[in-house]
Amino acid sequence: MGPVHPAADDPQTSSALPGYQAGALRWLAGGAIAVVLGVLLGAAAVSIAADTGRPLPGVGLVVVVLVVAGTVAAVAGAGALVRHLRWRRALRAVPWQTGVLRIAGPAVLAFEPEGYDETDPLAAPVRLRLESTAVWRTRAVQQLHDAVVRAAPVGPREWVFTADGLPTVYGARAVRCR
Repeated sequence: MGPVHPAADDPQTSSALPGYQAGALRWLAGGAIAVVLGVLLGAAAVSIAADTGRPLPGVGLVVVVLVVAGTVAAVAGAGALVRHLRWRRALRAVPWQTGVLRIAGPAVLAFEPEGYDETDPLAAPVRLRLESTAVWRTRAVQQLHDAVVRAAPVGPREWVFTADGLPTVYGARAVRCR
């Protein structure tokens, strides 16, 4: 067996991680822009109402929606950036494991590492739950049913996986069997 190379050294990883980071930055920036627009719209509405003496109907609701949704999006983006940094650091220390991804439900997965034997009573696949709740990411992962993927543990109960041709990485939490 040859030397084991960290997952971060894989050429596809060096393009997939920046793809994940770009998505996180889009969420963070989009959320920040929504908050700023909400604040500016609120200030403009107050100024117009003060000048004309009449309130602008519905503007308050729009301002609240912009600020709340923007805050949620910015927090999601910041969380994804933190996750990206943690994953990148972990992938510098662990190799990719090749295996088959089985889909058991919308976000329920099982990773069967290379050499896995389902007839062996002591062998068990790594049972995972997809971290993302975005519908498009869940659907993209569902299309990987029975596909050969590369996966790596990036924490005590967290895994990252990708496959050839995917522009990003996906995170999943290991679940305990009952």
